[in-house]
Amino acid sequence: MKPLIERIASAMFVGLVVGVVSVAVPDSSRAQASASQTDQYALETHILDANPPLDSISADQPPAPVAAPGNPTTYSVSTSPDENNWHFMVAPYLWFPGWYGTVGTLGRDVGVHASPADLLSHFRFGLMGLIEPRYKRLLFPVDLVWVRLGDNAALPSPMLNAITANVTGSEFILTPKVGFRAIDLKALKVDALGGLRYWHFGQTLQFTPSALGLKFSGSQNWIDPLIGGRIQVTPLPRLEVTIAGDVGGWGAAAQLDYQVVGLLGYRLNPRLTLQAGYRYLAVNYRSGGTIIDTAMPGALLGLSIAVIK
Repeated sequence: MKPLIERIASAMFVGLVVGVVSVAVPDSSRAQASASQTDQYALETHILDANPPLDSISADQPPAPVAAPGNPTTYSVSTSPDENNWHFMVAPYLWFPGWYGTVGTLGRDVGVHASPADLLSHFRFGLMGLIEPRYKRLLFPVDLVWVRLGDNAALPSPMLNAITANVTGSEFILTPKVGFRAIDLKALKVDALGGLRYWHFGQTLQFTPSALGLKFSGSQNWIDPLIGGRIQVTPLPRLEVTIAGDVGGWGAAAQLDYQVVGLLGYRLNPRLTLQAGYRYLAVNYRSGGTIIDTAMPGALLGLSIAVIK
């Protein structure tokens, strides 16, 4: 009986010692889990302190940057494509039109028939190009054509063969527009446009030697309201097809003023696109005895440059 009681007492004593040791020296895995929970709590507290609630952030001030876990000296900033910036495109081009129709003044009308080669042979100066700022879906294209032609010839008379007639003609066409991009997809863009077209035709006839003092000049200027549109299709990654046109006049100045443009573009890189196509521009202006009823069709070559893309 006595040995049994001693065995039970010994077992109770050993269990008590093991329990005390377990309390005094905790398990290492439990200690690591506790430390991990403590670190996580500290990190969450730091992030919450760095990012106040949304209702406390001012609309004029962006939220504070968030410290990246494990490296408090670096910051995580979310980025996304910015569609709010201005875009700016410049497109210098060369247009080789012919000139056909009727011009006249004070009841004297003359038929005009000049091929592109004829006009190039009398070309003196030219400047052509399109600039197009764009903000979101708003477009502000401005097209410019400025050409000066000239010729000279001696008067066909034995008595006047020392006198030369110098003729200079200039044409200045400025077309500013405002538009809205109704469809803006990667492969299809459709724009609605409206604006004005300013026309200037100038003529100068001067006889030399200048001592004769003979010089005659005149000009016609008017502005036509316009509406139009443009469609751009990208069937292949580097290929662009553009069809554009406008119509106006309606008796405000010219009776009729319209153009049609078709272009095929090849994209060299994201900023440069070669373009080739055809442009037909016609006007029927009649005012004060002056008639300019002509059409200018011809090939067009250009380069589109995305300055700000």
